[in-house]
Amino acid sequence: MRYELLDTTRRTLDRMAVEAQRVSRTPALAAGVAHRGDLLWSAGVGTADLADPSVPLGVDTQFLIASNTKTFTAVMVLQLRDEGRLRLDDHVDDLLPGSAHPGVTVRQLLAHASGMQREPVAAEFWDSLEVPPTERFVEDWNAKERVLEPHTAWHYSNLGYLVLGQIVARLDGRSWAESLQARLLDPVGLRDTTLEPRPPQAGLYYVPPFTDVPVDEPILFTGILAAAGGLASTVADLVRWHAFLLDPDESVLRKDTLTEMLEPHAVRDDRFNGAQGLGFAVVRRDGRTWFGHTGGAPGGITGAYSDRESGLTAVVLMNNSVAKDPEGTAIGLAEHVAAHDAAPLTPWTPGTTAPADLLPLVGVWFSEGSAFVFRIREGRLEAVVGGADPSLAPSVFERTGPDAFRTVSGRERGERLVVHRREDGSIRLLAWATYRFTREPLGFGERAI
Repeated sequence: MRYELLDTTRRTLDRMAVEAQRVSRTPALAAGVAHRGDLLWSAGVGTADLADPSVPLGVDTQFLIASNTKTFTAVMVLQLRDEGRLRLDDHVDDLLPGSAHPGVTVRQLLAHASGMQREPVAAEFWDSLEVPPTERFVEDWNAKERVLEPHTAWHYSNLGYLVLGQIVARLDGRSWAESLQARLLDPVGLRDTTLEPRPPQAGLYYVPPFTDVPVDEPILFTGILAAAGGLASTVADLVRWHAFLLDPDESVLRKDTLTEMLEPHAVRDDRFNGAQGLGFAVVRRDGRTWFGHTGGAPGGITGAYSDRESGLTAVVLMNNSVAKDPEGTAIGLAEHVAAHDAAPLTPWTPGTTAPADLLPLVGVWFSEGSAFVFRIREGRLEAVVGGADPSLAPSVFERTGPDAFRTVSGRERGERLVVHRREDGSIRLLAWATYRFTREPLGFGERAI
């Protein structure tokens, strides 16, 4: 059943897009909102190429996506982890020959929690814009500072993602770009996500604060810098990328790995509204959790965010170096849809099997006086807190042996559930995360019979 937007919602989204283009003074803005990869609304505001007004502006127009590139680099690192070729707590010194920064781990770099300095280049880089040579990377890396102790603060670091890109290249035995093409762009079908811009493409501009005349900008994130921000893409391709992230093809990326990447590792702001996962920002807004990334480079400001529960994605691409609040703009577009257009309801469908060995476990169990409901859904054992919000995900168990289960998602993920029986084979209690669950509410001092 397709998600259909109200006409009033479309008109409001159109207005929001124009307002974002105006406040950012960006020559062009392309935006879209999708539901699990199905594009619901899109807009192109302004002029893609000021030198050639005939260049079309829409969901297939390519913009620089800058640091949204980091989401691709991060996913490749986790693919390598799942293949057993590295661990997240491996030290960079063990993965890059010649590295001499003791104690810097892959996990720290992914979460911007390493304390390493922000940029990979000398101070004069922003004046000369000379990209450092790849062959000198390890020497340059060794010369950089660890400006903070690890895990003491979120400290954004492009340098860290260059290191991750080099780790990918070394372990894969090919360039980062070749790994990207083979590991993600081809399997996900991202034909319009490229390192070399292709038409139709938006121009790159800087609009000075005291005039309204745009100035051309150079392409900056090339060569060794590409792993941190070198990609160009389109609204349509970023919607496709996020549709994959919402429901990964497990031959490319495990679903539980994506869940792991969205666990907060570092708080991004003192209001506790934003956190950093492994390669993705995680943002709380109006009761929803959005994941994604922004990007900022000369002539390219981007935001792409999704909510796993609603399945909504929003993308905004702009071509002014100093465009305003891409994160807030993208999330605001999707949030408006979530708030004003009810998602289509999926009909309830009957299950096909209720394994006989699970039936004695279903029903109400008590722990510390609180009721929990154990049930079977689609042939699997689940548990929810009695009276809990039905929109909250249940705990799901997988059998690991006779009378033994592992919690694979939801509350107490990773913990064991063990069935304890009486001599006659009947169930005396369940032990979940070592806490006892009994058919009658008991105090701690009362023994289960």
